[in-house]
Amino acid sequence: MRGVTAGSDSVLELLPMVFAAPGEALAGAREVLDGDPTPFRASVAHHVIGIWQRDFGDIRLALHHLRRARDLAARADSAEREADVLGTLGVALVHAGRTRQGLEAFERGIARGTGQTRARVLYRRAYVWWVLGRHPEALEDVRRAIAVLRQADDVIWIARALTLRATVHLALGAVDRADADFTAAERLWETTGQEHDKADAVESRGLAAFRSGDIPVALQLLDEAEEMYAKLATPTFMLTIRRCEVLMSAGLAGEALTHADAAVRLLDGIGGQSTRKAELLLVAARAARLADDPHTAIARAAVAVRLFAAQRRTWWETHARLVLIEARLAAGRASGRLVADAAAVADRLAAFGSPSAPEASLLAGRIALALGWTADAERHLAVAARSRHGGPPLARMTGWAAQALRAQAAGSGRGVLEACRRGLDVLDDHRTTLGASELRARATAQGAELAALAQRASLASGGPRRLLVWSERWRATALSTPPTRPPSDPALLSGLTAFREIAARAEEARMEGHPVPALEREQRRLEREIRSRTLHMRGDAPGEGDRFDPTRLLARLGEGRLVELAVVDGRVHVLLCGDGRVRRFETGLLAEAMAEAEHIQAGLRRLAHPGAEARLPVVEAAGRHLEELLLGDAARHLGSGPVVVVPPGRLHRVPWALLPSLRDRVLSVSPSAGSWLRALDTEPPSGGRHVLVRGPGLATGGAEVPDLADQYGRPTILEHDDAEVPRVLAELDGATLAHIAAHGTFRADSPLFSSLRMADGPLIVHDFERASPAARTASSSPAATRPASRRSARTNSSAWSRRCSPGHGRRHREQRPGQRRGGRPLMLSLHKGLSTGLSLAEALRDARAALPGDAVHQATGWAFSAFGAA
Repeated sequence: MRGVTAGSDSVLELLPMVFAAPGEALAGAREVLDGDPTPFRASVAHHVIGIWQRDFGDIRLALHHLRRARDLAARADSAEREADVLGTLGVALVHAGRTRQGLEAFERGIARGTGQTRARVLYRRAYVWWVLGRHPEALEDVRRAIAVLRQADDVIWIARALTLRATVHLALGAVDRADADFTAAERLWETTGQEHDKADAVESRGLAAFRSGDIPVALQLLDEAEEMYAKLATPTFMLTIRRCEVLMSAGLAGEALTHADAAVRLLDGIGGQSTRKAELLLVAARAARLADDPHTAIARAAVAVRLFAAQRRTWWETHARLVLIEARLAAGRASGRLVADAAAVADRLAAFGSPSAPEASLLAGRIALALGWTADAERHLAVAARSRHGGPPLARMTGWAAQALRAQAAGSGRGVLEACRRGLDVLDDHRTTLGASELRARATAQGAELAALAQRASLASGGPRRLLVWSERWRATALSTPPTRPPSDPALLSGLTAFREIAARAEEARMEGHPVPALEREQRRLEREIRSRTLHMRGDAPGEGDRFDPTRLLARLGEGRLVELAVVDGRVHVLLCGDGRVRRFETGLLAEAMAEAEHIQAGLRRLAHPGAEARLPVVEAAGRHLEELLLGDAARHLGSGPVVVVPPGRLHRVPWALLPSLRDRVLSVSPSAGSWLRALDTEPPSGGRHVLVRGPGLATGGAEVPDLADQYGRPTILEHDDAEVPRVLAELDGATLAHIAAHGTFRADSPLFSSLRMADGPLIVHDFERASPAARTASSSPAATRPASRRSARTNSSAWSRRCSPGHGRRHREQRPGQRRGGRPLMLSLHKGLSTGLSLAEALRDARAALPGDAVHQATGWAFSAFGAA
C-alpha cells in the first residue's frame, strides 16, 4: 500500500479496488488517513471507506464517511470529485430510507460533474430508480450513461451499467434482453481485474435464474459466486440468505437450515454485524419450521426477536415473533398467553400494512379453538376472515381458512365445504405467483388445512363419494405445485420473472420500513396478468381444467379396482372404487403403517444377504400386518381384476407387491385417480424406437443391457461417455420404451431433486420438466436406489410418471449385491413380457411369478412397482 501515498492519481486507484480487493482497499484508505493527506486525498479515502461500509458494513458509518468525503472534495475545489461522491452518497441515502435527500444529492452531482463523471452519477441514479420501481427513468439514465462510458472506453463502468440494465429488464419481464446484457457484461468483466464485480455478476445471474423459475441453475450460480467471494475473503452473508430462500423454495429446508446455522457460527467467529446475524437467525427459524423441527425454530426465532428488538427494527421483530408463535404452537405449547401474543402480532402487522396480518389473526383463532375458547376464537377468526374477498392471494386463502374454521365451530358442514372450495380455488388460480419459499410454504400449509377440514366434514356428513372427491381435490392441488424450471410460454415467463423480481423488492422495502407504492402497484398488476394467462393456458391443456368425476372413474375401471387411501385425523380410510360404486373402509393409524413399512424395508435389505432364508417368513408376516393396517376388510373386496393403488405421499416406502392380496395381481401405483385417468387418455409415442441407458459405476455393469439390446434388435444404446444428461434427454424424447440402468438417489426432503447418475452428473427430475413427453415405458434397473419419480400426493415429483405412461422404478434406498443379482432375471423377464404386448403391470406380475423362490429373488420382485396407467 506504500504506493497509495505517492499522489492524487494513485490514491484514486483505491476506488475500483473496493470491488476488486475490498480488504486491501479498506486498508489502503486507512493508511492514507493515518498520514497527513490533502483534502482531495482524504476525500478519496473517506469515499472508499464509505463504499465499503455501505456494501459490507454499517449504513450509518457509510453516511458519516461519505458526507466527510463530500465536504473534503468541496474544500479541495474539485467539482468532479464532489460529483462522484454525491453519486455514492445518493445511493446510501436512499438505502437508509432518505429518498428525497438521496435524489437531491443526485441532482447536485449531475450538475457538478461533466463527461465520464456525470455518466457514473447517472448510472448510480439509474440504480436508485430501479430500487424505487421507476423502471422507465432507470432505463433512460442508464442509456445516457452507457453512451458516454462507451465513448470513454470505461470498461468497468460499462460492465456495471450493462448488469444494471439487465436487472431492470428482468423487472420488466424482458428475459432475452436481460440475458444478452448479462452475457455482454460478463465478457467485459473477464478483461478486468474486478474480481468482486465478477462474483457479483455471477450472483446476479443466479438471482435472475431464480426469478425466472430455474432453481437448479440458480443454485449452481450461487455456489459459483460463493467460491469467488471466498477467494476475496468478502463476507457472503447476504448470498447465504438468498441461497436459503432458493433452497426453501425447492423444498430443501433442511439444507437451508444447515447453511444459515453455519453462517451464524462464522459471523460469531469474526465478530460480525448483529443486524446480519438477526436476519440469518430468522432465516434459520423459518427453515427449521419448514423442516418440521419446531424446537430448533423456537430457539432461533427467540434469539432473532431479542436482537431485532435491541436494534429497534420493529418490522423484523414482529415477523420473527410470528415465526416464534407458529413454532411454539407446532411444538404443542398452546396457551392463553400464546393467544394474546398472536393477537398483538396481528395488530402490529396490520399497522405496518403487512399482508401477513390475517395469518396472525388466524393463528390466534386457531390457538383459541384448541383451548376451547370459542368466543375468543370467533373474534380473531372473524378478523382474519375479512381478508377472503380482497388483497394478495395468500391473504385471501387465509381468510377462507378462517371462514372454514368459523363454520366448523358453528357446526355447519356445508359452510366448511364451501369455504374450503373457495380457498383452494384461490390457491389453484395463483400458484404460479407463489414461488417464494415463505409464500409457497404458507400457502401449501393452508391448502393442506383446508383439505383436511373438508375431508373431516365430508366424513361426518357425506358418503364415500364426497370424501373421494375431496381427497382428489387436494391431490390435484398438491400435485400441481409450480415447477422449478421456467415455463415454456414466453409471455408467461416474462410476466413471472417480472412478478418475482418486483415482489421480492417490494417485500425488502417493507422489511426496511420504507414501502414503495410503485412496486406494490406493479406487483398487483402483474399478478392479475399472470392469473389471466395461467387460467387461459389451463383451459387449453387437455384434462387440466376438468373437475374429478367419480362416475367417469368407475366407468373406466371396468372389472378393475382403484384403492385410494385418504387420511383423516391420522387414520387411514380406504376408498374402494369399482363395480359401479365407491365404498369406504376404516383401517389403521397412518403412523403405525409408516413404522411397519420402515420395518419391512429393513427386512428386505437383510434378505439380500446369503443365509437369510429364515427371515423370509418374518417379512411375509410383516406384509400381512401392513395389509391389515392399510387395506383392512377392503382386501376381501378387490375382485379378480387389476388394482390401482393411490396412496398418500407419506406411504412412498410401501412395497405394495408384498401385501398378500396384491401379490399375484396386475398392480400399479398412481399419485391420484385423476392422474391415472389422464394417463389412460395419453397416446403413446409412435415409431417403436427403444432406448437403453447404462450409467457409470454399476456393480453388475448393467449386465442386462446387452441382453435387452439383442431382444430389441437395433435399439439406441447410451453408455460410458455417451450417457450424458443432454443426450439421454434428447433420446428419451419420443421413444416408445426406455430402460435406464443407473445408480440413483431419492430425496425425500425434495423429491424433484431425486436423481439418476449419468456420465456427466445427476439426471434430476427437474430435467424432465423441460423435456417433451418421454417414453411410454421406462424401467430402472436394480442398481437404481429408488425411483426419481416416486412420490404420491404431496409433491410434484411425479414428473417422470406424468410424462411416462406408465413408469417403473426401484424402491430401495440402497441395494445389496444379492438384490442386484436378483434384478437381472426380473428385468429380462419383464421386457420379454413387454415385447409380447403386455402392459407394464401385467409384465411385472408375470416376471415376479417366474422368479425362483429363494429369499433374494422374492425380495427383489416385491421391491419393484409399476407407476402410472400401467
